[in-house]
Amino acid sequence: MAKTYQAVRGMRDILPDQSRSWVYLEQLITQLVDQFGYDQIRLPIIESTQLFTRSIGEETDIVGKEMYTFEDRNGDSLTLRPEGTAPCMRAGIENGLFHNQRQKLWYIGPMFRHERPQQGRYRQFDQWGVEAVGFQGPQIEAELVQMTWCLWQKLGVTDSVRLEINNLGCDKARNAYKMSLVSYFEPYMDQLTEAEQTRLRDNPLRILDSKNPKLKPLIENAPTLDDYWS
Repeated sequence: MAKTYQAVRGMRDILPDQSRSWVYLEQLITQLVDQFGYDQIRLPIIESTQLFTRSIGEETDIVGKEMYTFEDRNGDSLTLRPEGTAPCMRAGIENGLFHNQRQKLWYIGPMFRHERPQQGRYRQFDQWGVEAVGFQGPQIEAELVQMTWCLWQKLGVTDSVRLEINNLGCDKARNAYKMSLVSYFEPYMDQLTEAEQTRLRDNPLRILDSKNPKLKPLIENAPTLDDYWS
């Protein structure tokens, strides 16, 4: 009996009746970024593993658990890109795009994460991203928010989504907040996993991303950053 082959777990086929919607969305995005003055950059799917361990951080879930990493025949450690910012920055620096220049770049394409497949989530997924380099002040941030809202308008989904603006605070505020998180969670160290204890020590903000159901009440009652804004 002939063997029947199937797509790798966590991957999927985009069939002809679905691909029309993809093409429509990609056309909308291309028109939108052109209106805002962004130029497309096409990036390799494979990068040096060190690019992501240095830029994202070795203690993050992406680097620690979710990357597709392998050694090639030369013994070099390579990774299927899990996100687009690090490759975009690498390409800009390598090709001299950022030297005394301002750049507005956009990219689109497949990314890869070896996380557990869930409903509506895949190990290969497509992502659109933009990067604005060399701009000072909050105006470029406002432009990015506006561009996102314009895409929602073009898609006709503004009645189904809500725009929220987050504030990460300045360095002084974040450092004070991190110290408050450590002080808050230290009495509950026996309830933290080894990985969560490492997060609390190395990057306290990451403890708030824990999926541990036992920590949910603690996280809900933890100090919040808005108490420390300057």
